[in-house]
Amino acid sequence: MALKKKKQKNTKSFWHRIRFKYKLSFFNETTLEEVWSFRLSQLSAFSSLAVFALVLIAVTALIIIKTPIRNYLPGYLDIEVRKEIMQNALRADSLERMIAVQSLYLKNVVGILTGTTPIDSIREIDSLAHVNADYDIPRSKNESNFVKAFEDDEKYNLAVLNPNPVPTDGIFFYKPVNGIVSSHYEADIRHFGVDIAASPKESVLSTLDGTVVFTGYDPNYGNVIQIQHKNGFLSIYKHNELLLKEIGDHVVAGEAIALVGNTGKLSTGPHLHFELWYKGSPVNPEDYIAF
Repeated sequence: MALKKKKQKNTKSFWHRIRFKYKLSFFNETTLEEVWSFRLSQLSAFSSLAVFALVLIAVTALIIIKTPIRNYLPGYLDIEVRKEIMQNALRADSLERMIAVQSLYLKNVVGILTGTTPIDSIREIDSLAHVNADYDIPRSKNESNFVKAFEDDEKYNLAVLNPNPVPTDGIFFYKPVNGIVSSHYEADIRHFGVDIAASPKESVLSTLDGTVVFTGYDPNYGNVIQIQHKNGFLSIYKHNELLLKEIGDHVVAGEAIALVGNTGKLSTGPHLHFELWYKGSPVNPEDYIAF
């Protein structure tokens, strides 16, 4: 009971002490006349300081938010400023690209006027030079000799006298790769072959005896190899990972000529796109091969 009374007494003493008002007076030093005075307690002093601090914080925040000072704060860049910076960067990049194109164009014009650059060789400016789809790539000397030798070999081929438009008597077509046909031959949509889903890097086999007439890379079809066969057939193998033969190589039916891959923009997975052509016209490979 005595402890409780003592605690209450201390509490009353504390509130009395912080609420007790002190008088602060200012006197004229000459006349000792009181010029100004005010009363202030500890509680009112703490309250005044707290209010002043809150007001100062609020005013500072308001100045930062409403004035350009906010752009100097880390991570607080205005969206419009960011957008303008991005647009300026894009404009600078476009101007740099246009300057490069114009410089290359002027360089080609100077070459043509001075006679140092053949006209047909100007094919470097992708946005200005028109690429003719019918552009005939000149044959090299080795390619011309190979074509001439092949035509001489075929000159006395009696198979051309066969009235059957697609002769297949006595011909066995090897399956080019082991797998599942994922897309069939559809000439209406210009899909002149079959897609065979297979394991990556599995061997691709030549379907008949023949001679390799083309090997190369196509942006859409990846690594491509073509084999000309003496009976008028031409087989084409696309999207290969690796080509094992070169132009002019003679291959036998069932010989590995490439590895299954996923090359080219039109490929969506490891597979072989296989086409079979007869005298310049596509035929359905599934009519001749059991996949």
